[in-house]
Amino acid sequence: MLEALPPVALPLPRRWSLRASDLGALAGGIAILIVLMWARHGGASELGSPAGFLTAAGQLAALLGTYAALLQLVLVSRSPFLDQVVGPDRLAWLHRWLGFATVWLIGGHVLLTTMGYAFGEGRGVVDQAITFLGTYPFLPAAAAGFALFVLVAASSVRAARRRVSYETWFGLHLYAYLAIALAFAHQLAVGTDFVDDPVAVAFWVGLYAATTALILVFRVGQPVALAARHRFRVANVVEEGPGVVSIYVTGRDLDRLAVRAGQYFLVRLLTADGWWRAHPFSLSAAPNGRFLRFTVKDLGDWSGGRLQRLPLGTRLVLEGPYGILTGARRTRPKILLVAGGVGITPLRALLEALPGRPGDLALVYRARNPEEVVFRDELEAIARVRGATLHYLVGRRGDPAVGADPLGPDRLAALVPDVRERDVFLCGPVPLMDAADRSLRRLGVPRSQIHLERFSY
Repeated sequence: MLEALPPVALPLPRRWSLRASDLGALAGGIAILIVLMWARHGGASELGSPAGFLTAAGQLAALLGTYAALLQLVLVSRSPFLDQVVGPDRLAWLHRWLGFATVWLIGGHVLLTTMGYAFGEGRGVVDQAITFLGTYPFLPAAAAGFALFVLVAASSVRAARRRVSYETWFGLHLYAYLAIALAFAHQLAVGTDFVDDPVAVAFWVGLYAATTALILVFRVGQPVALAARHRFRVANVVEEGPGVVSIYVTGRDLDRLAVRAGQYFLVRLLTADGWWRAHPFSLSAAPNGRFLRFTVKDLGDWSGGRLQRLPLGTRLVLEGPYGILTGARRTRPKILLVAGGVGITPLRALLEALPGRPGDLALVYRARNPEEVVFRDELEAIARVRGATLHYLVGRRGDPAVGADPLGPDRLAALVPDVRERDVFLCGPVPLMDAADRSLRRLGVPRSQIHLERFSY
């Protein structure tokens, strides 16, 4: 068990003054500029006939679909200002729907352009499609890129997402980079904005270059630089409970690593079968300048006791830190933490790190059985030092100890009567967080005081 220590003053990640609305205005302005350039290049002049209308609409769909694809890559570049300003939940939501928009727009481009040319030349749609594939430069490569986009989008449908492992899903999404590269050659050769307009060429090349730079800097350069500076390695692996292990990571100059309690890293093990995949792991102890601790439930991609057998001294690459479930979101002196299962990991770190007087901190911990309660001894030690209040809701729904609605409004109000005066941090399975969020709203807790993150545990 970790000793309950007072919070340690360490460097903090930079706070950005940008707002999400600023970034939205920039993205929207670029979209408007794309439409205006399309009109300037004669797109609007072709709307008079059915064939011209279809062709022009297909051109516009291609341009906006390409832009949506680039925006997707910007969102997954893990740029720190995007993570902080927009937030991981909203980034994931935007990425998901931009992905579907990309597929629909590029699919619309294929269909509308083929129909427009077919109607204009008096031939069948299938004949026109065959002609395109056989005569237009780089079109077979673009078709392959579109097929990859469809594959990536299909893997993101919730029903499919639940059936594949994280690393399989992540590997499929890497094909999005190849899809955009294949489409770029086609756009460069025959794209509306690349014909006799060097300004438009410079504009689009600039968009591609900026997107590529963000990916290279934050997905490649920053993790490599962080690993070179701190030389992370596994110092210890401790079993915390059935299927739950803690990985202790040490390194050089950890007292200079800017990170907050409640954040997470993408952890990449430098082993023969682990260097190419990264997994999101939350810190389960407040940063202390001596080590980082990640606590992981040994399921899915990590089944079979693999983490328990992780050799000591294994080198790691860490991407991050990411996440906004931190004390920087605090608006009130009093705090309520609501955890479910292994979602306790970032909240345990917050309980240790958040400043407050005795009585300011409270934790409600929901678990189906006593074996799922992780860090009980540590939580109680921290509570004694910090003067925090702990509430355990252990048992299956309907059991006398937890009732039919363990996190319902009545139960939360009974456990924490002053809940409206508190900031509330939630972490756990998504259904649990959604249920707790609804209960808090019914109790009159303002949305600005409810903080949750679905991708940090």
